[in-house]
Amino acid sequence: MEKGNIKNLKELIDLFEHNIKQYKGKHYDEAKARADFIDKFFMLLGWDIYNEKDYSEQYRDVVREDRVEIKGKVKAPDYSFRIGGFRKFFVEAKKPSVNIKHDIEPAFQLRRYAYTAKLPLSILTDFEEFAVYDTRIKPDKHDQASTARIFYCTYKEYEKEFDFIFNTFSREAILKGSFDQYIEDTKRKKGTSEVDKEFLKLIEKWREDLAKNIALRNKNLTIYELNYAVQKIIDRIIFLRIAEDRDVEDYGKIQKLLENKKTIYPQLVNLFLKADVKYDSGLFNFKADQVTPELKIDDKILKDIIKSIYYPDSPYEFSVFDVEILGNIYEQFLGKTIRLTASHQAKIENKPEVKKAGGVYYTPKYIVDYIVKNTVGEIVGACGGVPKTPKEIEKIKILDPACGSGSFLLGAYQMLMNYHLEYYTKDKNIKKSLKENKIYQIKENEYRLTIEEKHRILLNNIFGVDIDSQAVEVTKLSLLLKLMEGESQESAGMLFKFSDIKMLPDLSENIKCGNSLIGSDFYETAQMSLFQDEETSRRINVFDWPQEFPDIFTQGGFDIVIGNPPYIRIQNMKEYAPDEVEFFKKNYKSASKGSYDIYVVFVEKGLNLLSKKGILGFILPSKFFTTDYGLSLRKLITENNALYKIVDFGYSQVFENATTYTNLLFLNRKPPDFVYYSKISNPTHVSNNSLDFRKIDYKNFLECSWTFASKNETELIEKIISNSTSLIELPSKIGRGSSSGNDKIFIIHEKGDLFFDSKGNQINVEKEILRKPIYSTDFGRYHFKKTSKDFIIFPYYVSEKGYNIIPEKDLKRIYPKTYRYLLDRKKILIQRKQYTYWYGFSAPRNLDVHESAQMLVPLLAEKGSFSNIPINSSEFCLMASGGFSITIDTKCNLSPAFILGLLNSKLLFWRLNKISNKFRGGWITCTKQYVGTLPIKKLNIDKLNDKNHYNKIVKVVNQMLEVQKKYQSIKIETEKIMLKKQIDILDNQIDKLVYKLYNLTEEEIRIVEIEK
Repeated sequence: MEKGNIKNLKELIDLFEHNIKQYKGKHYDEAKARADFIDKFFMLLGWDIYNEKDYSEQYRDVVREDRVEIKGKVKAPDYSFRIGGFRKFFVEAKKPSVNIKHDIEPAFQLRRYAYTAKLPLSILTDFEEFAVYDTRIKPDKHDQASTARIFYCTYKEYEKEFDFIFNTFSREAILKGSFDQYIEDTKRKKGTSEVDKEFLKLIEKWREDLAKNIALRNKNLTIYELNYAVQKIIDRIIFLRIAEDRDVEDYGKIQKLLENKKTIYPQLVNLFLKADVKYDSGLFNFKADQVTPELKIDDKILKDIIKSIYYPDSPYEFSVFDVEILGNIYEQFLGKTIRLTASHQAKIENKPEVKKAGGVYYTPKYIVDYIVKNTVGEIVGACGGVPKTPKEIEKIKILDPACGSGSFLLGAYQMLMNYHLEYYTKDKNIKKSLKENKIYQIKENEYRLTIEEKHRILLNNIFGVDIDSQAVEVTKLSLLLKLMEGESQESAGMLFKFSDIKMLPDLSENIKCGNSLIGSDFYETAQMSLFQDEETSRRINVFDWPQEFPDIFTQGGFDIVIGNPPYIRIQNMKEYAPDEVEFFKKNYKSASKGSYDIYVVFVEKGLNLLSKKGILGFILPSKFFTTDYGLSLRKLITENNALYKIVDFGYSQVFENATTYTNLLFLNRKPPDFVYYSKISNPTHVSNNSLDFRKIDYKNFLECSWTFASKNETELIEKIISNSTSLIELPSKIGRGSSSGNDKIFIIHEKGDLFFDSKGNQINVEKEILRKPIYSTDFGRYHFKKTSKDFIIFPYYVSEKGYNIIPEKDLKRIYPKTYRYLLDRKKILIQRKQYTYWYGFSAPRNLDVHESAQMLVPLLAEKGSFSNIPINSSEFCLMASGGFSITIDTKCNLSPAFILGLLNSKLLFWRLNKISNKFRGGWITCTKQYVGTLPIKKLNIDKLNDKNHYNKIVKVVNQMLEVQKKYQSIKIETEKIMLKKQIDILDNQIDKLVYKLYNLTEEEIRIVEIEK
């Protein structure tokens, strides 16, 4: 920190100290504390609190909320600190008379805000006190103020702690990555459950409870009506509850239904009817909805739902609930459906397509943002090129043909609103924009788009189609909530006073339900009896694009097609949609092969829907680059000269809990001169928006294959993966080492029979509570050699539930010497504000895995450097800097020596090198996410050939371990040279055996051997 900042910090501290009685008095409020101290404190951290750089509203560093209270309930956090428009952390300010350290309410308030906004850390301060909370931990109304608090200090300790505060929460620290590193370092296993997963559980419970009760009380409902009714009720409740916290509706409107003795559901329907008058949106359209008004629902079900969304039972603060997060939640929610049993009981189950696809995987926001920037941004001129005027943008039509919960349409809509606001607030445009009611002013130099303008953009530019009627309703809901952001009862009132339009538009002409891939011509070849089959007709749900969007197709089609089409193998579709599969085969060039994935058909349809100068941007699997089933699609794209840009993620994973290798594919109807190709090892790097692209001549792209590495390499990778099981699925356990939190206290040194601390002072501890720490220097390729005399205090015991920290009273009784040593250090830690870890590790990761570990993995390696643990692993404690341990489950029936040989072979390290992060000097990352995917060849040990080959590898690996053991202990140089020759021979034998195991040809072996 600069000297000037230190001086200013001291002045702030001295001022507060000098007048502390006044500041803690009842007349000194929060607004004054913010202006006098808190604003200035964060300015010292490099934040542009007052937007002196004149950034546009959407990109300003700090959003400072006005103090808005509705019936004693605050509507928004005091500060939102952002980088590039993205929230990083909240700060909740209080007046100095509030007791930050002990008062429960302020901590709960902050944690609800940050938890709901899915922020990992946030700050509570009155300047007198400064507290940091881990807001990944779900808040509970019974929590103490100290729950989830990971740092605390008073103003008297600011000078001492300011390096930590500056290096974590300053603007500079966030740009340098220190903030994210601190988040990772403070990550805890227990208690963390992110908001999307918890809210998903909540609405899934609503669905189940509502479905069962409605089915029980309304026996006349069909399965379709039941699904429709449950979805509508949930959507309407969520919308109105969010509207309350955003101050568009009176707070507690739904909650009031619990205050009288009247039946709840008719009152709820009355609320919905009033909302229909106010919003005039399809969400509350009871002319179209003849199902929900007359339902019978028990009060208990609705009471539980309503209580779960209000303070203090609810951990959610809907004013900061991002629509994008809600969309991700709904994406998972829509993967299940309600079915009725013969006795009219409701059951929840996965949809057929979800079962076959192995689950629902929503698209990360950074992927959505990148695709939107490189399609919408490119067309409108927001990301290079000539900027278009709002009048020109009116004509641009953006489509997601498989919109799901609407994440891509939300991203496109947000970019368009940002672009328009920036355009209207340029100095030369402001007066005209205000006069034409395009924007309105909320503060000095702060403007927002009017509701009318947001309506216009949404209705003119955003279009979506999905075969799932529930998905269509969720997309509409998401877009309406996005439009409503930043609005209030005041702005709604002004709208109704001066305009004929309602607050929300009807999106029925923009977001439609239908089968993007099948039109009414389906029935020209299919049997007409299908018309009488209601279930089949509903499933196929034909959709005629020119009839549904006549104006757009008169203009030549859509200008932008974006999205994440479904990934379903056509063989799986045959089981539940055989008629559709037959139609694809006859009507799509990309489906001419017998085996393919449905996403290739979506690419073809998307290309056909584009206007003459249109752009398509999809995220989809990369397998079509080289596979046989991708041949027809490759041919279609190359014949149209449409290939424009590819971002290849190689074998890195984008989707959580899925092994799908993906890319971002951009097609352009206007033939580009070159294909731009970039391969990146970490998908999140697309957030930088500054990828290195290679320009590849179009003539290199033949229909036979697209290989950005070499075809041989791609075929080799597919070959070793086929008929293999990933290491993590053997089954096996892979765990990162633990962190003590303070090595100077927990790590001690042995000299003779005595122990010494880090400063060389002799100490008394019981040896029974000690373990030997393992560092990366203690092992290498096929060898383990613990040479240091370090020991680590290991205050844990094993129970049926795993590792537990020894209670302090038991520690004092069983290990009195160690207890006294730790107690002495506790005083030091209290001064350093690290006393929460005064004994027991700060990150006791995977202790159960390490206890039975058989192998060790370094964090970084330049060749296969896996090691066995030749002695009892329970004597040791693997440290975070040591890397990872591997334990092969006994169910696997494969020897650890066999696995060790494979992992250290040239072949599997070559594979690891292809998927891992790379560093200078040929070093790569050997973390679980990469090592866990390494392919272990499936063997049938009952077959003689497999058994013999297996035994040969085990035998040679055991020989290697013996020779390495001798090599590490020998002291005579000539003998070391001799043993090194033996090691090289054994290495060569293992490599040959592994090549043979995976059936590599001589050419394939050369590919592996050439690459260093």
